[in-house]
Amino acid sequence: MDFGLTDDQRDIKRTARDLLGERSRPERVRELAEAGRTDESLWRELSHLGWPGIAVSEEYGGQGLGCIELAILCEELGRALAAVPFLPTAMAAGVIELAGSPQQCERWLPGLARGEVTGALAAAEDGAAAELVIGGGEADVIVIVHEDQTARVLTPAEYELGATASIDPTRSAPSISASLDAGEDLAGDAAAGVDRALVAISSELVGVCDRALEMTVSYVKERRQFGVPVGSFQAVSHRCAQMLLETEKARSTTAFGAWAADADPERLPEAAAMAKAAASDAGREVTASAIQAHGGIGFTWEADVHWLYKRAQIDAVLLGGASRQRARLAEILAERPARMGAPQLQ
Repeated sequence: MDFGLTDDQRDIKRTARDLLGERSRPERVRELAEAGRTDESLWRELSHLGWPGIAVSEEYGGQGLGCIELAILCEELGRALAAVPFLPTAMAAGVIELAGSPQQCERWLPGLARGEVTGALAAAEDGAAAELVIGGGEADVIVIVHEDQTARVLTPAEYELGATASIDPTRSAPSISASLDAGEDLAGDAAAGVDRALVAISSELVGVCDRALEMTVSYVKERRQFGVPVGSFQAVSHRCAQMLLETEKARSTTAFGAWAADADPERLPEAAAMAKAAASDAGREVTASAIQAHGGIGFTWEADVHWLYKRAQIDAVLLGGASRQRARLAEILAERPARMGAPQLQ
C-alpha cells in the first residue's frame, strides 16, 4: 500500500491550507468562539466549493471522491480550528449514504452535499439520548446510531436539545433526547459509516496536533532564558520530540484508516479503531504538552494554544475514546482466526 498523496490530492491539501490560512486566522477563531457563533460566511464559501459533498457520490450531488480526500479536508479544518459544521455534516452524510435506502439518500444527501442542509452524528447512550452532539445546535438533521449499529434520522421537530455546555466554544455540542419511536430508521447497517466517521474525527485530530506542534516549536525557538532559546534545553526538546512522535503515529494510523475505507473495506473496522485510539491519545497529549511548553503564557486566555487543547478534548471522546477503541480492536483481532478459518484450540 502507498500512503503518498496523488497530485490531485496534494492540490486539494494545498488549496485548503491556503484558503483556511486566510479565512480562519486565530483572531477570527477567537472572535467567533467568544461570541459562540459559527462562521457562516466561511461555510457558504466552502459549500460553494463543494467541500461538504467531497465524499458523497455524484449520483446524489457530491464530488464522488473518497475517504482520503475527506480526511485531507478534515485535517486542514482541524488545523485551522475552523468554526464551521463540516465534520458533523460529513459524518451524517457518510452514514446516510452507506446505511440509507435509495429514497433516504435521495431525500437527504443532495442538501448535505451542497451545504444547504447541515447534519450531525450522535451515538445513542440511553434509548434515544446522546451527549456532546457536535454541530447539533444548528443541525437540520441528526443521525443517531445505536449499539446494534442500527441508525435513524431525526429532524429538529423530533428531538429536544439539552443545555450541555462544551469546553470547545468553536462548535455547538448539546445533548439531545427523543422518544424511542421518533424519526425514521435507516434501512441498512450503519457500522461502515460510523467507521468512516471515526477516520474523519481522527483526521481532524491530526490537524490539531500538527498545528499545536508547529506553534510550540516556533515559540521555543524564540523564547529565551539565560541568553539562549528555551528549545535548546533538553527537557523542552525531549517534550517536542515526543509531541512529534505522537503526531506522526496518529497521522500514519489515520492514513491507514482512510486508505482502508477506499481500498479494503474489510479492514476498515480495525483500521478505524487503530486510528481513533492513536489520534485520541495524541490529541490530548500533544495539546497538553503545547500548553506546558509555552510556559506561563500557555495557561492564559490570551494564548491561542488553549483553543487547540479544547478541540482535542472533545474530539478525543467522540464516538468512543482511546480505551474503548482498543477494546474494540482486541475483539476484532480475537475474531480474526475464526473468520479466516484457522483451526481453533479445543
